[in-house]
Amino acid sequence: MKKQLLMTAFCSCTLWANAQQETKTPLSQTPFEGMDQTWQNGADRRDSALLQTKYFTGSVMIDGNITHSFNNPNDNTVVGSTALARNNEMQISSANFGGDFNYNNARARIMLQFGTRSTVVPRNDLSAYRGQYDLSTAYRYLPEAYAGYHFNVWHGINVDAGMFMSYIGLNSYYQTENWEYQASFTSDNTPWFFNGIRVQMFPTNKLKIEAWLVNGWQSYGSFNSMPGFGGNITYCPNENVKILSNDYYGADAAGIPGRHRFHSDNSLLVRYYNRPNSKGISRMAFSLTGDLGFESGAGVVAFGGDATTPAQNFISGMFYNRIWFNKNKFAWTIGGGIMTNPGRYLVLAPTGDASPFPNPSNPTQTAGTHPFTENPGDKFTGWDCSTNFDWMPNQSITFRVELVHRQSDVPYFAGSGGVTSPNGYTTTPLPSTWAPDLVTSENRVIFALLFRL
Repeated sequence: MKKQLLMTAFCSCTLWANAQQETKTPLSQTPFEGMDQTWQNGADRRDSALLQTKYFTGSVMIDGNITHSFNNPNDNTVVGSTALARNNEMQISSANFGGDFNYNNARARIMLQFGTRSTVVPRNDLSAYRGQYDLSTAYRYLPEAYAGYHFNVWHGINVDAGMFMSYIGLNSYYQTENWEYQASFTSDNTPWFFNGIRVQMFPTNKLKIEAWLVNGWQSYGSFNSMPGFGGNITYCPNENVKILSNDYYGADAAGIPGRHRFHSDNSLLVRYYNRPNSKGISRMAFSLTGDLGFESGAGVVAFGGDATTPAQNFISGMFYNRIWFNKNKFAWTIGGGIMTNPGRYLVLAPTGDASPFPNPSNPTQTAGTHPFTENPGDKFTGWDCSTNFDWMPNQSITFRVELVHRQSDVPYFAGSGGVTSPNGYTTTPLPSTWAPDLVTSENRVIFALLFRL
């Protein structure tokens, strides 16, 4: 789901500015001109693009990992993550190719996506079960694909249509832009993308105001007749502070048009120390994110529910602090977060025989024989903490080792028995006495290689 993917207009605005200079847009119309954004969580850490021509700026990203859960599930399945898919194996989570096109203010961005994320992310979108044609297959290899036009008004206005990244949850969809690899619950359970139309307005070089008209909450299609509405406000009073707010309203319960969702996501990023040429501590920064959301109508209320009309809401927060060393070639990050989501309407569903999703061959049934319930009012509270160490010999590559602990108040993570079958293989018949082994906590270590050109 998401979240943020990256920060397409804001977090890559240094590269955008270079492209605008190539098309003779006046520097006075460059948003966030002259601000160093390479330190920000969820942003491109490069200070320049290497694959740049007059009309095209290319991008290549490779995200590979090896992760081990100390629960050691027999099927190697990772539960509750969009960054990871399998344990104890070298995996390519994402291989991305594409870039930005521009000609006389016409603009387009296309990014291709291969690897486990092309399966992990689309499986969470149930809008594909409405109507004909397999949308999750049609779009799974496109994390971003849109076209639009740039108007030379104020410091720029962009109008784009297609599939673009969400900013809800702060983290970028591309792991090379994030301080942590396994996103906290706040980010991993909110949208990574939107499919629709957006308008980005830059009244000053310190402010972005953005409006969305989208199919829905991280959905390729629409669940009901009502579209989703939302927007973003990003303000940088200077290059050491970033403040952003994202808000969304829509009807995203399949077949329940009378149930509506509201979500507010807010972040503060502060770089409180900056000595880029220091061989000791070269800079320090923190990011703080808080989310509040709810569903209401058609049998549920936002807060204060009861057994007859249960409450469904989303309250979460996360905090990370990062310290760079030796001219920003090394970095240490520590942080975590907490989430409560009664109704489980945003909880990433377990995989395998614990999946509550419809069976592709029979949508009236769930894919799993022991599905993780998502009934109105079902409780879910989780918290997580992590720490990692990065080596960044140059701006194109990161070597990362990360330790993660995640906890929930209900069985959720894959235990030693896995979520697939008694021996972990999908080809093994399921005995009537077998059930997925879900547990309330997991500890894992992640080794990641993140490349960007």
